[in-house]
Amino acid sequence: MRVDDTASQNESRDCLASDWWKYMAVLCPGTTWMPLPNIGKDVVDYVQQWQLDGFVFTGGNDIGSCLQRDCTEKTLLDHAMHNTLPVFGVCRGLQLLHHFEGGSLIRCKSRTHLAQSHLVYIRSDILGFESTVEIKVNSFHNWAISESGLAPSLELIAASNDGCVEAVRHRAFPITAVQWHPERKSGDLQAILDRNLIYQTLGLGN
Repeated sequence: MRVDDTASQNESRDCLASDWWKYMAVLCPGTTWMPLPNIGKDVVDYVQQWQLDGFVFTGGNDIGSCLQRDCTEKTLLDHAMHNTLPVFGVCRGLQLLHHFEGGSLIRCKSRTHLAQSHLVYIRSDILGFESTVEIKVNSFHNWAISESGLAPSLELIAASNDGCVEAVRHRAFPITAVQWHPERKSGDLQAILDRNLIYQTLGLGN
């Protein structure tokens, strides 16, 4: 979950946009899910206690801006890899995965990627498409991954026309991540792509 600092209460709070509750209810109504607190390395014990078998890494908080969240998610990602558990990353989730795999981030063009919609180009062999597909997606991020600097362990799924990575999957583990936000308002094609990618990654069925 995102970490927000509340100055009036002098405390940090884990929080999740209500969009996620609405989105998950429509996406997978028969699936039980829960938000995970940012508790650092103790998150593995928490996951095992609740017998969780798949994870969504949501957006918010730049990498390095909240060390407790960074520690929680890196610990969780390491646990998922060691146990071959599926992970779907969203926005920051993509950036965290790339950083975890030794990659670096770049500042993106705010006029293109911050609170904008723009085209991404989906690889022709993804999801059985016959040719490269252009899809308009939402975009809410300050940092990006250069297509030329993508970590070798990650396979490109989609990119923007300015050379930024927009979606990847891991070459060795059941992990997929996108730079856009499935839970926020989107067009029909993005919604279909999101559903297919999430279902494939998390094994949610048809």
